[in-house]
Amino acid sequence: MTTVNARGIILLAHGSRDERWREPIEAVAARVTALDPQARVVCAYMELATPDLRTASAALIASGARSLRVVPLFLGMGKHAREDLPLQLEALRGTWPNVEFQLANIVGEEPELVELLARIATKS
Repeated sequence: MTTVNARGIILLAHGSRDERWREPIEAVAARVTALDPQARVVCAYMELATPDLRTASAALIASGARSLRVVPLFLGMGKHAREDLPLQLEALRGTWPNVEFQLANIVGEEPELVELLARIATKS
């Protein structure tokens, strides 16, 4: 079923050849879906796994999404986030000019995640 103007959320991670690596990323996707059942949530990967950002975007747009929020699941501002991702988003905006693409902050730079990681590190 296609819902016009559905909101899409793409959880973008690095990627790995090891299938087990996807499990925490997919767990985040399941939690996002539980928090926002109206949103369409997909995982995408920069390399070594599929789908890539373009394929994930195309699928969401085909399902009716007209607003896509890309959430980079990186701990820091590396080359992918600093250089590759802006170029990919520019290309997506050129391909789908009627779709809004929003880029969230890198999760590792969010104060809530920094606090959570510090609490995990200091657990006894």
